[in-house]
Amino acid sequence: MTGFPIDQLILTPPMIDLSRSPLAGHFDAQTYVLGAFNPALTVLPNGNLLLMVRVAEALREPVFDGKVHAIRWDESSYVLDGWPLEQADTADPRKFMLPGGGWKIMALTSLSWLLPVEISPDELRIVAIHYDRAVAPAGSWQCYGLEDPRISRVEGRYWMTTCSVSPERHSTTLYSSDDALDWTFEGIVLDHQNKDMLIFEGLIGGKYWAQTRPLGDLYFAYPPGSEWRAGPSINLASSPDCRHWQPCLQPGIRPHAATVATARMGGGTPPILTELAGRRGWLTLWHGVEPKEIVGIYRTYWSLLDPEEPSRVLATDHAPLLEANPALTAPIDALMYVRDVVFTTGIVDAGDHFIVASGEADLACRITHIPKSAFNPG
Repeated sequence: MTGFPIDQLILTPPMIDLSRSPLAGHFDAQTYVLGAFNPALTVLPNGNLLLMVRVAEALREPVFDGKVHAIRWDESSYVLDGWPLEQADTADPRKFMLPGGGWKIMALTSLSWLLPVEISPDELRIVAIHYDRAVAPAGSWQCYGLEDPRISRVEGRYWMTTCSVSPERHSTTLYSSDDALDWTFEGIVLDHQNKDMLIFEGLIGGKYWAQTRPLGDLYFAYPPGSEWRAGPSINLASSPDCRHWQPCLQPGIRPHAATVATARMGGGTPPILTELAGRRGWLTLWHGVEPKEIVGIYRTYWSLLDPEEPSRVLATDHAPLLEANPALTAPIDALMYVRDVVFTTGIVDAGDHFIVASGEADLACRITHIPKSAFNPG
């Protein structure tokens, strides 16, 4: 869907000053911003909006001396690792695959860190870029970077989930803050390959709730004729303290057999409690991926969940809410390395509309004002 009253890119790679990057000065190789995208979104205490932006910083020339190189955090500095070029599959510009013992092994062409960008809620202009508050790797559990943050405000405190990447595990890490600018690391909360953890912006039955998305190479089949298709799904978990999580017995949002657009799916925005056409529930925006070439087509969809039983879907729509918009990226087309991708990661209720933050083409930050009339909960 297009044609929203405000739909624009607010941050692009040329706007990032890498001289102020956490990686600056650590090794003798030139880097560039592969993407500044997939931003978490929240409201600061001063009323401005905060984008927590994933900055993917990549080597300008990753191949030299017959090897392909990646950046890694090592205790107190960033170092370069090299693998023999003839062993690496570099078909995907975001990563390269390496030979393994019967399972997939990959390395990234970039290392991601998180940059707080403060914007005005009305004019959507950048107020400040807080390089001094960047969140960067701090241990071996995230030596290949932090990806795709999501921020939720619950009971007056901000909680941020991130995906931390390392050879040890591909885990979900948690941070907390009083002001959404200075963050305290709370530890690993979900272990290997459980991505897109989204904390509900409010308690249910006195507990914290979250959407999760465990991944794997094996899924069991639904019975023939089922309305559901086997594959990655959006699950639910609850916690007494936001740190220790127990999976919910009931399933969450599952891929539907009637559409190929959810051949792969996962969470997008933290669920917020709102009212649509007189129907109250948790609004969650999520991504569905239609197979195409290497990356696929990423679109944004929505579901309204029961306010007391979030495993119950009150309303949803097979038609996408947001799709990639080539007109937005046309001025920076020379920087494009993937297409057909919109990855929605943040939402704020602004009265008669929602302010929605997305990553566009794994490249830039997109802000869209979506009227509440665009949702039909039935």
